Amino acid sequence: MPRIKGQIEERGYWGSKAEFILAVAGIVIGLGNVWRFPYLCYKNGGGAFLIPYLVFVVTCGVPLFLLETAMGQYTQEGGITCWHRLCPLAEGIGYAGQLIVLYSCMYYIIILAWAFFYLIFSFSSQLPWDSCDNTWNTDDCVNLAAKNLTLNWTTLINSTSAVTEFWKHRVLALSGGIEEVGKINWEILLCLIAMWIICYFCVWKGVKSTGKVVYFTATFPYVMLLVLLIRGLTLPGALQGVVFYLYPEPARLADPQVWMEAGAQIFFSYALGTASLTVLGSYNKYNNNCYRDSLWLCLLNSSTSVVAGFAVFSVLGFMAQKQGVPIEEVAESGPGLAFIAYPQAVAMMPFPQLWAVCFFIMIILLGLDTQFVAMEVFMTSVMDLYPMVLRKAGRREIFLLLFCLVCFFSQLVMVTEGGMYVFQLFDYYACSGACLLFLCVFESLAMGWVFGAERMFDVIEDMTDSRPNYMFMLCWKYLTPLMSLVSFIYSIVEYQPLTFNRWYVYPDWAYALGWLLALSSILLVPGWALSQMFVGKGSMKQRWHHLCSPDTNLPLTYKQQAEIQENTFTAEMEDLVRSNTN
Repeated sequence: MPRIKGQIEERGYWGSKAEFILAVAGIVIGLGNVWRFPYLCYKNGGGAFLIPYLVFVVTCGVPLFLLETAMGQYTQEGGITCWHRLCPLAEGIGYAGQLIVLYSCMYYIIILAWAFFYLIFSFSSQLPWDSCDNTWNTDDCVNLAAKNLTLNWTTLINSTSAVTEFWKHRVLALSGGIEEVGKINWEILLCLIAMWIICYFCVWKGVKSTGKVVYFTATFPYVMLLVLLIRGLTLPGALQGVVFYLYPEPARLADPQVWMEAGAQIFFSYALGTASLTVLGSYNKYNNNCYRDSLWLCLLNSSTSVVAGFAVFSVLGFMAQKQGVPIEEVAESGPGLAFIAYPQAVAMMPFPQLWAVCFFIMIILLGLDTQFVAMEVFMTSVMDLYPMVLRKAGRREIFLLLFCLVCFFSQLVMVTEGGMYVFQLFDYYACSGACLLFLCVFESLAMGWVFGAERMFDVIEDMTDSRPNYMFMLCWKYLTPLMSLVSFIYSIVEYQPLTFNRWYVYPDWAYALGWLLALSSILLVPGWALSQMFVGKGSMKQRWHHLCSPDTNLPLTYKQQAEIQENTFTAEMEDLVRSNTN
């Protein structure tokens, strides 16, 4: 049926259960599973790190995952309006979560532009990071992949590998600091434009297009991961890398930092606090079994992280043996793994172009679905806030285009010579673990105590015909807010100012900007609650009661319907007795 201009479009649902599962998998399974978890595991005690990791999975990860998904499915609302219906006092959590999503959309896609740039060069007859004969190389360049390399490692302290020089001088064109913005890297800019065009068309029709695209973007990375895993485990030195990855050091469990990093990894990789799960769950039918879905998706997420560790460290073990250095020398995290360590290892393999193509296709697809699903989360939340304006025929596409353009122009500074410094500022402050932890503290308190964990149990039972384990109620009311609060306080107490490559210290104004980005989301939570208390009508007690009461138009559970019927029957009987008495 053709759309009529000015007509309000229906919100819609996922076309199938598979679309929902793959969309959630797309946003929770991303680059962090590949380039962050394996590094954290080896750094924080190997196999022993799995103990604090599983503790946070049980007490925070799975309970909040289920809670956020069920909130969306119950209210059929986005990340902001769901709070207005469940607990208006905590609506600031929704605004703060969407601000963090906005920040992530403004910087995360830069990674995809870098990966796309590497992918293009992976089709070259010789990988450009496998040579020191390029115009961007310096006199200190050393090709570590060269078979005839005879230099002693003690003489290479002041040298730079070819892959590092490609990353710094060719891809980033890195300047001396954030003060030196420099020129725009036009090649990276074109890659960025290509990524934005792809993301736009992935979500321009809402869940109708997103639900179809994730069939490819959420599944094909597993094919690439399996290929790289098999290849990695067959390389010489792979066993040493795997042992290094998982060798347990129980003594590290006494270090609070190990526990905090395990907690931060859970909040990041499970996409908690940003209402992403709430938005995706809101496109489910009311009777979808979100309880079972949440358990399986959490298992899939954590399993992917562990398997990715085998794929990464088997290759790093090969690389360390090939160079004759300890694995500590080659182990990297974040962009350092994707754009320095792994490309270096690929250059040492037979048929390096093949493995480079496989690796960067995996990186692009892992990041791509995280990016466009995050865009869908933001779009849905804002459109649900102004449905009469934005849900009219044709307006979604225009609003999405404006959103993409705003994000694109705001990140032009990140494709300059000083762009990497700005990128890290956003990554370290705007979307930091402290911000997510703060939101999750108040999210669990609002739903566990104000809305009521018991009421949420009844809602989930009504939707799924299965009552959750009592452990979830215990977590929502006590364990999750406690663990989140302790982690948040520790992250503030142990705060270390951001540095780049361990040597560059940012100027004071940059740190001030970073804290401004972090506080912009954190202060929204108490700021919104206080503002609503002051502008409301009635006494302070009446305002408090109103802000803590859920919307009366929410779907009634069978238990609530039974209570209403019982109360109505009791009232009718009392009226009957009273009339007979008279």
